[in-house]
Amino acid sequence: MLYSAYQWQSDLADPLHRVAEQAKVLLQPFKGLPGLSAFAASWEMFSRAKLTHHRPQYRISRVMVGNRAAAVTEHPFHATPFGTLLHFRKDIDTAQPRVLLIAPLSGHFSTLLRDTVETLIPEHDVFITDWHNARDIPPEAGRFGFDEYVQHIVTWLEAMGPGAHMIAVCQPCVHALAAVALMAEENNPAQPLSMTLMAGPVDTRVNPTKVNCLANEKTLAWFKDNLISAVPEQHRGGGRLVYPGFLQLSAFMSMNAARHTKTHRDLFRALVIGDDERAGAIKTFYDEYFAVLDLPAEFYLETVAKVFQDALLAKGELVVAGRRVNPAAIKKTALQTVEGERDDICAPGQTVAAHDLCTGLKPYMKRHHLQAGVGHYGVFAGRKWESQIYPVVRNMILSMS
Repeated sequence: MLYSAYQWQSDLADPLHRVAEQAKVLLQPFKGLPGLSAFAASWEMFSRAKLTHHRPQYRISRVMVGNRAAAVTEHPFHATPFGTLLHFRKDIDTAQPRVLLIAPLSGHFSTLLRDTVETLIPEHDVFITDWHNARDIPPEAGRFGFDEYVQHIVTWLEAMGPGAHMIAVCQPCVHALAAVALMAEENNPAQPLSMTLMAGPVDTRVNPTKVNCLANEKTLAWFKDNLISAVPEQHRGGGRLVYPGFLQLSAFMSMNAARHTKTHRDLFRALVIGDDERAGAIKTFYDEYFAVLDLPAEFYLETVAKVFQDALLAKGELVVAGRRVNPAAIKKTALQTVEGERDDICAPGQTVAAHDLCTGLKPYMKRHHLQAGVGHYGVFAGRKWESQIYPVVRNMILSMS
């Protein structure tokens, strides 16, 4: 019922947004004329007041490798109904460290890590977990829960072959650590040489944030009854139970409502005065932010329970596909953790907790970096990611290659 109501409202507003798009184009030649700039900006603001449900483009077609430009093409390296292991191929002959970048499955597409990819790609052979929108996955494809996510990581590392490195960002740090632990116990030859866990909830009992508190204020039954909905039949995944992306976005925006309101006021002013650079930067961010992805219901509920409510990995009680996860079994994969000083989603202390779990690693195979002056997104995007955090990540990869 919840999703159907959203779909009805979206369908009703769609013709109005198309009219606004046409008005924006017609008024474009008159921008800068007294009175018409604000009018044109208003139409553009209205045309943008909508969500999209398709993955944006990565827009990475060329990068500098050393002193030469290299063309980049996206290659689906391995795919399942729920995600694609996407390879950013470069037309170079030089071998570079292979890196699996594990993106969150949390309401946005993997293009949320575009900055991360752009920074990594000149010096690394980059693969990313490009998760599919659950509303486009037919129910007959089966379930996708916590265990299936972990198994996808294992499968994709095996597809990449021995000698790869792994970087997990935010939510999947728990899943990534579990995957490596299971691979270590069976001495899987594809276990990565290093794993970097960035701003992830390894132990949410440490320094709990507002997000952690909200997860524990309600029962799992409440989450199921109030946040899970069936995809409308008009979509390929019609009938599949999901946690809709529009709900996740609403929750994120309500946490920082004042900031988002101010930014949209700034966008309106920039459009009125013709500050294309400022307007373009804001529009680029929200084009990505308003592209939402639905999560399979079982994955969302199991992650809430196992990671945010019960902290099973930190307690040594996490079981995946009938096997207890034992991080102490990890002996060949170096560990690096990265946290942001001002992170209000995954607070300092929650990710570095992985070091206490990986007791089988020698001290020289463990590193931690706390970045001053950044919040959650600053850990993997922006100026300080590129200039201060990335060199630390690169050095870990180089030292273990």
